[in-house]
Amino acid sequence: MTERSNPIMSCNHHLLLKIFLSLLGAALAICFIQLGALDFMKTLIESGYSGTSHHAIFVKPKMGANLNRLIIAPANSPLQYPITGFTVSPMQKSLIPGLALQAQKGEAYKVSLSVNKGVLSVEDLLDGDQVEGQGRSNLTISSSNLTQLNDLLSRVTYTSTIYHIKTSDLFHFTFEDHEVMFPITIRRQTIPVLYDPGNDVNSQVTIVTKTFLRYEELNVLIKSIRMFYPRIKIIIADDSLKPEPITEKNIEHYIMPPTQGWFAGRNLAISQVTTKYFLWVDDDFVFLNGTRIESFVEIMEAVPELDILGGAVSGNQFYFKLKYEEGDEEEGGCLTRVKKEFHQPLPNFEDCILVDGVVNYFLGRTDAVRRVGFDPFLKRVGHSEFFMDGLGQLLVASCKGLSIGHQKHRPHGKYAYFRTQKKADGKRKVYHHFFKNYLKYLQF
Repeated sequence: MTERSNPIMSCNHHLLLKIFLSLLGAALAICFIQLGALDFMKTLIESGYSGTSHHAIFVKPKMGANLNRLIIAPANSPLQYPITGFTVSPMQKSLIPGLALQAQKGEAYKVSLSVNKGVLSVEDLLDGDQVEGQGRSNLTISSSNLTQLNDLLSRVTYTSTIYHIKTSDLFHFTFEDHEVMFPITIRRQTIPVLYDPGNDVNSQVTIVTKTFLRYEELNVLIKSIRMFYPRIKIIIADDSLKPEPITEKNIEHYIMPPTQGWFAGRNLAISQVTTKYFLWVDDDFVFLNGTRIESFVEIMEAVPELDILGGAVSGNQFYFKLKYEEGDEEEGGCLTRVKKEFHQPLPNFEDCILVDGVVNYFLGRTDAVRRVGFDPFLKRVGHSEFFMDGLGQLLVASCKGLSIGHQKHRPHGKYAYFRTQKKADGKRKVYHHFFKNYLKYLQF
């Protein structure tokens, strides 16, 4: 395992798989068209999942599609059922919406229903109703009258029998030679955690930073903040060898054991934030006339899906994209950081782009960043590693015009000794990521 290797040689086995899947998808599309199943394909694409005639079909959903929304499949086969969006609480009885049979006229009708992690029942059974398996995992409903059969199907309930806060079951629904499957999401309800929206930026945002031995720079930062935001709260995590007092008003100064490190300090500082957002700054930054926290907040409020919004430091709008290929059971994945690449522009904001990582000057949504956290193993050097851990969990953007300054460098012999990453530290960090993130290839 090495930090730098040939990514093509390391991960080329994924390329053939991608080509095969693309060709398979094209072949299936041609088959569907020839079979006259255009309406069915449209339903699949809009929903993201379906299953019919013994086959499960998975289609990538449109960007922004809400797959938690209940979608009922029209009877392209004789069976009508919820494609997706059916969510139940664990071990609580729930009515299954949308079950129906749309069959041609016949002498008798019989449908079979089954699940793996629960039991099925028909509510309010009457004498003469032909239902077998009531309260078990396999249920059969029969009738000579299609209207009566559909009335029974409309009263079918599901109850999971295993307690788990987040799992799923698979529902099988068959009639003659037709079979469909659809997922049942089993999820314990969560309680909302709300933040006071506040009246102004002072009640919406907390400024947070981590310091070590650089009190001269820290005081310059604080003075510049107070020039523009005299009432905003500042939180400082400090693991200096000999901490110095900070007596400014509305500042929370948290003293850590010495040399605990960069990410441990970030965790501590953000753990104390009580506002909806926090603004991360380094202790040697300086607020300028053009440093406007309100501009960050306006964009984040307009795009509630955003978790992190980055700006520019002394004109440097640093951002990057992470290219990740997942590993398998035999070997880990491949991860490459590509600077100055982005996914696409942020809709409705022409100066903003969607990325995977930004500079050390960003507005973060407090609850989202806390869920990812900062790995305290990283003591001397760490930044991109946070965005690695947040890949797929945090929606990140970078915008022009959100600027802050950087102070002139001041020599600090002791600071440089602790701050500079030694060769052995670099190796340990790489090995750490190979294990923690299950990688075989890593390139920054």
